[in-house]
Amino acid sequence: MIGPYVGRVEQSIRTQPPGPRRRPPNGAAGAAVPGPGRAPESAGAPAAPPARLRPAAGPPAADRPAAPGPRLRLPLRGRSEAPLYGRRRTGRPTRLTAVGTGVVAVLATLAVAGLDRLLFDGLGWLFGLGYVVVCFQLAVRVRYADLLAAPISGPIAFALALLVLAPATSSGVTAHVVALATGLALRAGWLFSGTGLAALIVLARFVAQRRIHRSR
Repeated sequence: MIGPYVGRVEQSIRTQPPGPRRRPPNGAAGAAVPGPGRAPESAGAPAAPPARLRPAAGPPAADRPAAPGPRLRLPLRGRSEAPLYGRRRTGRPTRLTAVGTGVVAVLATLAVAGLDRLLFDGLGWLFGLGYVVVCFQLAVRVRYADLLAAPISGPIAFALALLVLAPATSSGVTAHVVALATGLALRAGWLFSGTGLAALIVLARFVAQRRIHRSR
């Protein structure tokens, strides 16, 4: 009986490769591969710990939706930060002060009178019609705090235009005064028309503004 046992041991020694035997990790006997001449492990031996599950990889970077970046606001064409000429950002017409009303009245009336003098060699209907238009614009564009400047600056500009551009018979001071009085008398219709129109517009604006304040 001893002979067959010794033969099996010698056969296992011959078939086993040289070197130390591999030991299972963490002392688990079931994970080691049994060599020749070694009996398989029993069913009650502890099993090796299961491998951890890795999360499934997502779609590649090319297929992922890009994160929304900061939006750039481009300025609209035709619009600018600065207010347009003659208008504010709100779209309302620019209001004139008392000084601005007087300057605009004098310059505009002198321009119309000079054009009439250049074209027709005198101050006629073109000068009177231009004065009415100037008074209308002054009454519309003057601000609420300086409403009285519109009907006052108009006649002053009218008289100044007559004094500067009206033809006189002589070069003396008396001749200019007489020419001014004559011009005012002959053109009284245009003078009262422009001044009266400015006064009516100013009065209407005053009443409308008072009603707005009372309704509030």
